[in-house]
Amino acid sequence: MEDARKLKRVAIIGAGPSGLTACKHALSKGFRPVVFEAADGVGGVWTRTLASTKLQTPAAAFRFSDFPWPADVTTAAELPRSDQVAAYMAAYARQFGVLERVRFGAKVVAAKYVGAPEREVAAWERWSGNGEAFGDGTGEWHLTVEEHTAGRSSEHTTSTHQQVLYKFDFLILCVGRYGVAKLPTFPEGRGPEVFKGRVLHSMDYSRMPHADADELIRGKRVVVVGSGKSGVDTVAQCAQANGTKHPCTLVYRTAAWMLDPNLTLGASLGTLLNSRLAQLMVHKPEEGFALWLLAAVLSPIGWVVAKVTEAYYRALMPIGKHGTVPDHGLSASMFSWRFGLLPDGFYGMVDDGSVVLKRCGGGSSSLLGFCADGLLLLDDADGEAGERVDADVVILATGFDADRLLSGVFVSPWFQEMVAAGATMLPLYRHCVHPRIPQMAVVGYAESAASIYPYEMMAKWVAHLLDGAVRLPSVAAMERSVAEWERWGRWAKRRGGAVFLKSCIATITTWYHDQLCRDMGYSTARKGGLLAEWLQPYGPTDYASIL
Repeated sequence: MEDARKLKRVAIIGAGPSGLTACKHALSKGFRPVVFEAADGVGGVWTRTLASTKLQTPAAAFRFSDFPWPADVTTAAELPRSDQVAAYMAAYARQFGVLERVRFGAKVVAAKYVGAPEREVAAWERWSGNGEAFGDGTGEWHLTVEEHTAGRSSEHTTSTHQQVLYKFDFLILCVGRYGVAKLPTFPEGRGPEVFKGRVLHSMDYSRMPHADADELIRGKRVVVVGSGKSGVDTVAQCAQANGTKHPCTLVYRTAAWMLDPNLTLGASLGTLLNSRLAQLMVHKPEEGFALWLLAAVLSPIGWVVAKVTEAYYRALMPIGKHGTVPDHGLSASMFSWRFGLLPDGFYGMVDDGSVVLKRCGGGSSSLLGFCADGLLLLDDADGEAGERVDADVVILATGFDADRLLSGVFVSPWFQEMVAAGATMLPLYRHCVHPRIPQMAVVGYAESAASIYPYEMMAKWVAHLLDGAVRLPSVAAMERSVAEWERWGRWAKRRGGAVFLKSCIATITTWYHDQLCRDMGYSTARKGGLLAEWLQPYGPTDYASIL
């Protein structure tokens, strides 16, 4: 029985951090997964980002539990560069035999479940029909894969594309959140088509070879739309390239909490949030009355900590001077971890004129528009022209459509609709399995403060599921759990407001990991002492012994 299980065919889509760890842990259970990766290397977004980009969390928190950073990352508090992160991912893949399982240049364009008809699937009382990862053995996933191969002769480079159909017994989606650009809408006649310069999304800009990206902005009037992390990183890179001769303009509707990395209280706050004591101060899904009451009593302490931290940054950063005070408090950002670190010297570049900040009013993206010579800050949503910002290049750092990236792979409209149906949380049991989509798991959609080791915990849980060690409850029980998480998500969204990020579990990561540990048969107490258990922050190495 066990040998037959290990012969089951497992497919993984994506060789980013979540795909790499999903493959590693499937291999550790004796499976031989196939990883399909559209790019030519592992690491996901870290192989196609700006040269100047750094991690937002310290190296000690952003790592796999059993794979330390190499010697060139010298301190636990260091924020590694993007090239160091990419090298770390590649080294992890080599160390654990993952590279041999990856098919590069292979883009999955369609995934179709072939087995019981959807009407029968909808009536199942157990996931996959019998509660097992592989069902009764009659269902399978058919993947249509567009394979790209490149060759080189003595005279020229050749490239070929072909579509191939593959069949698998289990599918793991590790596509992340950052592969489909979210674009603003513009008033009629004020779209990018009227602009005589270049318009592109920050995703496309960051994917350009670094030399090409430098050439695109050099000596140009660049306008960046969006005040999030990708926006400020892009602005800083343009300002460093062009200086005050061709200032880079940042256009934004609302400011985000972008923190100075040289002010150390932010790192201390992140550490505090990862302790069990801190997580007593927030409500949690499926917590029960006693923990609910305790969170209600203690939550004012968390509010005070957030307010003190906010006051600290307001006092020491020139956000009031430059009009970049966010409309929402820091506590709201904490619930969705919607804050980042500024590039070094950012406000110095604002002071010397190499960065220009322009805020446009209102909450509608239609308050922006284009003309032939640049971007318009419109007076109203009907397209009445206001201030013009001259530009040669406009880069839209306007976010990503994570739901479309996830649902777009399915052939079935029913699966497409179900997988991303939740308003604040994906409707996935344990953030991995949809109760009504058989023989399929998701790893790496839920967000947290340091996403890489929660991805690893999801991968371990899925590997235990494949191996038969995790036993799922009934579909009805799974759906009740999903509903509890959605109710918690709606509460968190009320706390976080418009900035709340779907499926963000940053304030309750340890609580979530406790659920996974119990499912896998491991103790939730990972510290080895009462005081350490409650006061020390939880991190990747606490889960290294879970195999």
